[in-house]
Formats: sequence, structure tokens, C-alpha cells
Amino acid sequence: MSAFSQHMTNRLKVLLFTAPLLVPLFTFWLVPFGYSIYISFTDWDYISPDYDFVGLENYQYMVEDFEFLQAAMNTFWFSLGVVVPTILLGLLFAMLLHKNFKGSQFYRAVIFSPWITPTVAVSIVWSWVFETKSGLANHLLQSMGFNAIPWLESGNTALVAVIIVTVWQAIGWTMLFYISALNKIPESLYEASLIDGCSSLTRFLKITLPLISPTTFFLVVVNIITAMQAFDQFQILTQGGPGGETRTLLYLFYQQAFERYEMGPAAATSLVIFLITGLLALLNTYMGKRWVYY
Repeated sequence: MSAFSQHMTNRLKVLLFTAPLLVPLFTFWLVPFGYSIYISFTDWDYISPDYDFVGLENYQYMVEDFEFLQAAMNTFWFSLGVVVPTILLGLLFAMLLHKNFKGSQFYRAVIFSPWITPTVAVSIVWSWVFETKSGLANHLLQSMGFNAIPWLESGNTALVAVIIVTVWQAIGWTMLFYISALNKIPESLYEASLIDGCSSLTRFLKITLPLISPTTFFLVVVNIITAMQAFDQFQILTQGGPGGETRTLLYLFYQQAFERYEMGPAAATSLVIFLITGLLALLNTYMGKRWVYY
């Protein structure tokens, strides 16, 4: 058998083994994805069997629509408000708990537990916490002499409340990644810095931060993607209100598709979300190849 025949035979074997996995991928992902692209160029109302092709009208309307622009800004501020404290607090807890000491595993489990708790259950509990008249948050504020805050009823605080819930749930997951990264840093580097008389702050800035930078970049990208895909907490806590102040792109897509039955604009919005998350994933993959993970 020639080399070419052997090569083709091997490729055929690979194709036969992967075909069972490719069939559901093609059926339940690629075909619906292609169909949603087509829908984004129509005015389909989810009920009518007619599809009127409208070209780029949905996309043109998108960039001129106040709701879309507001949702895009809300998504940006929500992502920023989630990622920064999640990274900082996750690193802080990792620095405190990455060494094994008595009770460290228990503390890790406690901090990580919100991540494995269903977001719907977490959001329901926090809705009681942020309840204006008898919620725990306002009870604590009033006990310290402050006025009660309409957390979920005011546009100035509703997004902050959802950010608090999301950060609280995401800290533990971020912490575990940082613990793994910190444990892989060679102790010899810290020992050498001690011999050189470096302070704790210098060791953190010159050794720890540079060596965990690949993990930090990965966590930033993944947390941004996760924030963009947040839905359950918005649905339980605010339903996009008040006045659209907590309406993100994903929640806008939900309202367009399943409340107003505007499937064309909804499909266009979903493609924008897909492009943003896809670009972030590609950026993470590209940068990951350029870093040496420790």
C-alpha cells in the first residue's frame, strides 16, 4: 500500500470514529446557528409561517435603537463591575488560602460553595436580602443609622445589587484557579528574594503577579464572557428594570424573542453577543499560546 493510500485510510478511520459525534453537532448546533443567521435578515414574528427578507434592516435598526444602545452600555458596566472585584477578591482569598493549614480546606469549600449552587436559588435568597422593607441589607444599614435603600426598585442601585450577587457567586471559582497558579510558582524564587532582602510587596509585584499573569488574563476573559451570558439573576431580581437600567444584551434578546416575538431583531442581537464572545475566546486562545503557564 502506498503512503498516499495509507494516509487516506487513516483519515477515513478518523472520520468514521468521529462521525457519531459530528452528527449531533451538525444537527443541533450548526444547522440552528445557520438558520438564526438567516432569521436575522427577516421580519419573522415567531408565529407566522411567512419570512419576509428585509436585508440589513434589523442591524441598521439595532445601531439606532435606544434600547440596544442602553443594553450594550449596561452590559459593559455590568461586565466591568463583575470582573474587577471578582479578580481582586479571588486573588486575595487565594493568597490567604493557597497554603495548607488547619481549616484551609473548609474555608475553600465555603467560599467555593456559591459557585456550585444554582443561580436561580442564589438569586431568590438575595432577593430577600435586598427587599426594601424587611430585607437583611436594609436592616443592617438602619441598625448603623443609615436610611433604607430601594435596592431593586431604583435605577441607581439595581445594577449594583445584581453585580454584588454575581461577584459573590464567582469569587470561589476564581479563587481556585489562582490557588492552582500560586502553588505552581517555585519556592526557590521566594527564597532567593528573601536572601536579596526583598519586601513582601516587592515579592508580590515582581514575582507573584508576573507569574500568575496568564491565569489572570484567562480569568478576565472567562469572567467577561460569563458576565455577558448572565441571565438568571436578572430574571429573578429585576426583570431588566427599572426602566431598562438592568437590561443587558442577553436579556434584551430574551425580551425581543419571547416577549415581543420579534425574532429578526432578536437573532441579530444574538449574533452580536456571539461575535463578542467569539472574539474574546479567540483572543484568549491566541494569548494563551504566547504565555508559558506555570
